[in-house]
Amino acid sequence: MLGFLIRRLPFWVREPLLIVIGSVLGIRILYLAVQEHERLAAGLGVVFLVFTAVRVHSVVQALRARRNTDPAASADGVAVDAAASLRSEAGPHTDPAVSADGLAVDAAAGLRSEAGPQPRPQYGSGPRPVTATARKEPNAWAQGVAAVAVFGAIAAALFLLPRVMPSDDSASRPASCSSREHEELPRAYQAEPGAVTGQELCEALNRPDLAQLLGTPGETATAASGSDNTAPLSGGRVAQPEAEVRFDTYTVKISATYDELSVAQYVKLKETVGEKDIKTVQVLGRPGAFSSDHTLKLTIDLSGDGSAAPVDQGPLARTLSVALDRTDRGGSYDITVWSESGALPDDAVLRDIAEKILPTIPERSA
Repeated sequence: MLGFLIRRLPFWVREPLLIVIGSVLGIRILYLAVQEHERLAAGLGVVFLVFTAVRVHSVVQALRARRNTDPAASADGVAVDAAASLRSEAGPHTDPAVSADGLAVDAAAGLRSEAGPQPRPQYGSGPRPVTATARKEPNAWAQGVAAVAVFGAIAAALFLLPRVMPSDDSASRPASCSSREHEELPRAYQAEPGAVTGQELCEALNRPDLAQLLGTPGETATAASGSDNTAPLSGGRVAQPEAEVRFDTYTVKISATYDELSVAQYVKLKETVGEKDIKTVQVLGRPGAFSSDHTLKLTIDLSGDGSAAPVDQGPLARTLSVALDRTDRGGSYDITVWSESGALPDDAVLRDIAEKILPTIPERSA
């Protein structure tokens, strides 16, 4: 339908319109292709520019054709006007046959000799001689230069506009925590009034300087989430909210467990099972401990042949567990960091993150 409407437009409306559309689309697509390093988009932009060049050529040819035909028509008009002027001067003695043969000059001379000396017309009397001036057509080269200048101005505007105007691209903004204010908390949170929620942990973890604390200041958070989970315990379940923030390099997770297991008991349990990569530390005056463990990797087998295991061992993660209070009466905050490549930051990085985050977590009174 759109193509039909465009074809119905006059030539001098349709062609400039197609030139403007083709040039804007071609330059914009090429600019995006250079930014994103996409060869397919670059080829599409070149196609639009070639299409625009063909249209410009057709317009230039049309301008040249008009320039070549108009002077001839103007010359014919001058000849006709001259013949008419000669007839008016000759009066009744004009020879029609001679005029029809186009011998305007000879006829004029004969008429003057037969009519004798004619009085010189006074100013303002009789018909005024008609003078024709050839209409000046635009130069094709000037049109081409103007078209190139317009295309250059459009390209410069498209290139400078993202730098001058504020960007609305959501991809450049860090991820934010989704609001979960109206969701009902599980019963385990009612039994532990001092427990925080996953939303509160997410807001505390998703700090503007978190990437800088991780040693990757140029990155922005790609995902941020919080959940109000629970953990099994003898006699019921306990609150275990958690939050996670993802970057291109690292993923950081924080959880709070409200059980009766102290950090000191946790360290002894790890040593009993033969854990060697465990280290005790003091964080904000509270007992803490570093430990390492592998994450779980979930695999979805779409082929159905059962060749891939549904749960596999993922990359190594480093965790810093900090007691909920200085007395270490039970429960802890666990801050875990891992990456897809398996690289881990230093333990000092986790300690700095804990010292920045834990004081911002709201304290709930029992």
